[in-house]
Amino acid sequence: MAALEERPVACHVIGCDAAGPAGLGPFVQELVQQAELLAAPRRLLPQLAHWLPDPAPPLLASDQPEELLQAVEQALGADRRVVVLASGDPLWFGIGRLLLQRFGPGPLHFHPAPSSLQLAFARIGRPWQDASWVSLHGREPEPLAAALQQRPAALAVLTDPGLGSAAAVRRILAASGLEAAYALWLCERLGHPEERVLRLAPSDPLPVDLDPLHLVLLIAEPPAAVGDPQGLPLFGLEDGHFLQHPDRPGLMTKREVRIQLLADLDLPDQGVLWDIGAGVGSVGLEALRLRPRLALWALEARGGSAALIAANAERLGVRPAAIREGRAPQDLGCFPDPDRVLIGGGGRERSAVLQAVLERLRPGGVVVIPLATLEALAELRPLLAEAALAVRVTQFQAWRGAPLAEGTRLAPLNPVLVLSGRRR
Repeated sequence: MAALEERPVACHVIGCDAAGPAGLGPFVQELVQQAELLAAPRRLLPQLAHWLPDPAPPLLASDQPEELLQAVEQALGADRRVVVLASGDPLWFGIGRLLLQRFGPGPLHFHPAPSSLQLAFARIGRPWQDASWVSLHGREPEPLAAALQQRPAALAVLTDPGLGSAAAVRRILAASGLEAAYALWLCERLGHPEERVLRLAPSDPLPVDLDPLHLVLLIAEPPAAVGDPQGLPLFGLEDGHFLQHPDRPGLMTKREVRIQLLADLDLPDQGVLWDIGAGVGSVGLEALRLRPRLALWALEARGGSAALIAANAERLGVRPAAIREGRAPQDLGCFPDPDRVLIGGGGRERSAVLQAVLERLRPGGVVVIPLATLEALAELRPLLAEAALAVRVTQFQAWRGAPLAEGTRLAPLNPVLVLSGRRR
């Protein structure tokens, strides 16, 4: 078997940025000028016509893949030197995949330029090893809605002027309730002398001369101060209002589920509320906005959670009775007996946690447990029944509107089972 450096190379696939052939290095420029068949995206052909030596090799637009593949096959069969110019890295959402499928790696040699993602993050001066990406080329934008549910630290969106445009990205971000949680960067013509990189506020219009060659970066950042908490909705705050754990930014109860849990808790005017597995504190803190005289005792195992929940409480203008970092059931001993309990977080100790709660739940008390699996429901429901609580089971499913061509489709959130019990 021949080593890679010994392969006969008959077709060079060269990446370039928006500057076109003028931005290529001397070695690949020489390859282009020696080509006997040269293919490039149609937008680059005018530049090539003025840049190539006379006589110029035959020029072919690569925007029609089947015509390109046939022409390359004929040229290779005639032992002619072929060069294909591509945008960025030809093997990253580029023509390289189609060439490899048709010809295999033998006659091909790739010369990548920085990809559009590399250029975009370089322009805003941010490391991108933690970045995620979503491509909307030729597809509906629903993968973006799913990706945003995970609250990535940085998300690059490869847009499509037809289906998944920058406008669609903004609509999905707003529908996800995360406009306050992300900075939106619009990156156009990267690598071209007339490139443009803009940070857009939610109220800023898209440029009227938006170039089709663009992508969007969504960069997570702490939401801005809310000002007077009295100006916020009474409950059902958008997810983006809450500060998040940097290492697990999606670890919180979504708005639609939060509203349902607040209803199922049937909050009294006063009493003791336990929020076990409190996450960022979203449910318990919203409960205090509804019932300020409740005493909220929050418990979360993740390190740094107490400071985060306290910061969210200050943002919302509420005062928990106590916020503790620790694990249930062993760290519940210092908590006063509860009137209401929310058990989140799951885990293998959930039965022990529920047992500890049932031993101390006051008469008339309510426990509410959101669950992700049927197995967890089968494990916990009998414990409520054996303790003679009135048991209720519901399944909650919500959808959020997402752009679909000129209309709107419904993108589903993960379904949640809600198990609740009331002590008689």
